Amino acid sequence: LQQTRIRYSQDYMWATLVKNAAVAAKLVELVYARFDPGPTIGSEERAGREAAIAAEIEARLSEVASLDEDRILRRFLNLVNASVRTNFFQHDANGMPRQVISLKFESRKIDNLPLPRPPYEITVYSPRVEGVHMRFGRVARGGLRWSDRPQDFRTEILGLAKAQQVKNAVIVPVGAKGGFVPRQLPSPSNRDAWLAEGLASYKIFVGALLDITDNLDGERIVAPENTVRHDGADPYLVVAADKGTATFSDVANAISLEHGHWLGDAFASGGSAGYDHKKMGITARGAWEAVKRHFREMDVDIDHVPFTVAGVGDMSGDVFGNGMLLSPATKLVAAFDHRDIFLDPDPETAKSLAERARLFALPRSSWQDYDRALISTGGGVFSRNAKYIPLSPEVRRVLDLSMDRASPQDVLTAILKAKVDLLWFGGIGTYVRAADEGDETVGDRANDAIRITGVELNCKVIGEGANLGMTQRGRIEAARRGVRLNTDAIDNSAGVNTSDVEVNIKIALSTPVRDGRLDEGSRADLLAAMTGEVAGLVLRNNYQQTLALSLAERRRAEDTGFAQRLMQQLEQEGRLDRIVEFLPDDAALALRARPGQGLTRPELAVLLAYAKLALHDRLLESPVPDDPYLSRELVRYFPHALRERFPDAIERHRLRREIVATTLSNSIVNRGGPTVFTRIADDTGADAAALAYAFAAVRDVFGLDDLDAEIDALDAKIGGDLQLDLYAAVQALLLSRIVWFVRNVDFAAGLDGVVSRFRVGVRDIAGQIYTISPETDRGAMQTRAADFEEKGVPRPLAMRIAALDETAAALDIVLVSERSRRPVEEVAATFFAADSAFGLSQLVHSAGKLAVVEYYDRLALDAALGQIEAARRRLSASIVSACSPSGLSGAAAVERWMQQAGSSVARVGKAVADVASGGATLSRLTVAASLLGELAPS
Repeated sequence: LQQTRIRYSQDYMWATLVKNAAVAAKLVELVYARFDPGPTIGSEERAGREAAIAAEIEARLSEVASLDEDRILRRFLNLVNASVRTNFFQHDANGMPRQVISLKFESRKIDNLPLPRPPYEITVYSPRVEGVHMRFGRVARGGLRWSDRPQDFRTEILGLAKAQQVKNAVIVPVGAKGGFVPRQLPSPSNRDAWLAEGLASYKIFVGALLDITDNLDGERIVAPENTVRHDGADPYLVVAADKGTATFSDVANAISLEHGHWLGDAFASGGSAGYDHKKMGITARGAWEAVKRHFREMDVDIDHVPFTVAGVGDMSGDVFGNGMLLSPATKLVAAFDHRDIFLDPDPETAKSLAERARLFALPRSSWQDYDRALISTGGGVFSRNAKYIPLSPEVRRVLDLSMDRASPQDVLTAILKAKVDLLWFGGIGTYVRAADEGDETVGDRANDAIRITGVELNCKVIGEGANLGMTQRGRIEAARRGVRLNTDAIDNSAGVNTSDVEVNIKIALSTPVRDGRLDEGSRADLLAAMTGEVAGLVLRNNYQQTLALSLAERRRAEDTGFAQRLMQQLEQEGRLDRIVEFLPDDAALALRARPGQGLTRPELAVLLAYAKLALHDRLLESPVPDDPYLSRELVRYFPHALRERFPDAIERHRLRREIVATTLSNSIVNRGGPTVFTRIADDTGADAAALAYAFAAVRDVFGLDDLDAEIDALDAKIGGDLQLDLYAAVQALLLSRIVWFVRNVDFAAGLDGVVSRFRVGVRDIAGQIYTISPETDRGAMQTRAADFEEKGVPRPLAMRIAALDETAAALDIVLVSERSRRPVEEVAATFFAADSAFGLSQLVHSAGKLAVVEYYDRLALDAALGQIEAARRRLSASIVSACSPSGLSGAAAVERWMQQAGSSVARVGKAVADVASGGATLSRLTVAASLLGELAPS
């Protein structure tokens, strides 16, 4: 039916052009006026010609009687005006016109185009192949796939591009995706001829993309010959392997070299001189980081504790195969691919792991190659083409089926519904939707018969190693029922991340290759030698992103207001469409906030990505990427061998600013949460640059990298909730101190000076915190530390975490020390003694545990804490100043000051202490802030 509609609409469009030949002729004239490079005219004259022809077209359109025909003709006019480049006027090496047409559009200028609309897309057409390539920015990358959806391949690529855009938040370029459809394929029965035509179509498609892509000669932009450009310089085009093109990277790079494209073999990642994702197992390993985190937070160590798995895929597949080899405790009880069903109701872990490894090592394998002697009682391998499958008691128990035999479709559905610990998606297809979501909206007709809903899932954890294993609404539905999962964009981002690192390494290495310091053979050896570290850098991103989601999930109730503000801001900027991303509107969010539900983890995953992308763009537009101190972010992005041998190539990297902006935005959002920028901006009015400077200052002054590494080292050694408590304490310190730096420090002189100014004092105070604090505060810290230590936290880390609230005050102490010109230790003793006298440290510590959901209450709480903090600093400064001549410090100084200040101060001091002793509430904090204002006026 859909194909009939498409054919009918195409026929109707042709008929409309024929019927309105005069308008059609003017449309062709407009194309020539816009793109014909022959006439040597300036841009203003060309624009004038276009405007004149467009006016003639408008006049003729007024005479078109049919509304449908008018609409069709206006769409053609809109498309011409939205196009910015074409190869139509180019010639091949023999001087002949191109046999394939490519058109580049500014998609957001095309009326009524389905959302989301990428900034740029290239449409490729010839009788032999059609295709499309979409980019969400000038610096963008993503795979090219051999589409098997000839009638709606743009819809397919759009959905993938949208997912890629979210996935690419972790890497330097934003998302892109492309796909092509061969139009003259022979019968699939002739496999070699079929593949040959597909490869030939791919070559035509890639060549057509490069036809209208700028090149670089050093720093000089080289435009394609005979090409009029309406979009400015655009030299960055990078592609990658995808479905159907896994072995085509070398072919694409050969085309790049033939075109003299400046990226050379960095044009397509994963070729013979690149990183083989399947050999590295990187996509599966990245998704496995997500799986391990889910189980770790359930206090299950899947490296040692056996766990049951059902999955989609087979051992020949990259994601499924590699994933099922990552833990010796894996008990794969059921799996299926497009050919077979594998059932092993009670596998022996060691033997089944060895057999899966054997299958994975075969050049080609299927479940039919599995040694039947190793399958547990009642199991087997069955063809999906069988009329029915016999069900043993053991299989019936695992799949919760009651009949003695079932159709393959029923068995497949039962596998998806199985009560297993992990459901592992490693194959192509969308298998879970929401209960109120129709199969027709999923876009995967092949699996309509077996697809289940989110409410029917019985697994504990889902790992989406493959793309689009579930619909987003299906994920949200599952999450609300307690299933632990992220999104495919989070789980399987390691593959695209690896490709990104590879491309950026190759761009860096082009400098020493060009100047003769590195030959091609040595370059290949260096790339191979860095494989392990590249994998480590990539997997670190998977580790940190999933941790960020876990922390955001814990804070989702109190952060609901900030999440709402973030979504509103993204919508106002035209970045986010909540309907497209299945995010709740304000009314729905308000309903969730009442019982303290907030956003689900899959929704937070989407918000995390958008927060990173928005912050990245703001940083890229700011001077932050050019700050000398933050150039360290650029260096840290690359493996050590490259840093040591070719530091100048890194420093001169063409994407230097993009890399700095990406690594910083990733780090800030991973550590501070999706709402970090909204929160800081609403609290302080800070822009993105101020946030970045303050973040870097807090991280390096307090040594948060080392602190987080110590907590990381406790994976599977302490309870999952306890580990998150430790991370959350560090995050609370980060957020509060970012606000402090924004409010109290001028970064105009540079970050290096700011970090140097505070780091030594903070380190000294942190090292003495248990000796310079008053006995009451010291006892509270020791009690907290003992509690951590009793639960398995090493003593040094337990003591440091327990004292974070007190250590946070070190910045104020350093400031007072500078202004009073008194030693830091002396000021610290007085500061903490004043805190103890008025119960302020207890009040601040209690405030950190205060749960506030309503947005304006949260702002009020943060404002009150800021006022209390400023008053504490003024109070201690006043005491230090008054007692400096006498040489008194600590409790003695506070007592002397109170005696000198008189009864009014004593009265206010007692009132503050009374408020503090009653515990933290928003109203108490507000009153305390007001009283402290009287005690220590500005």
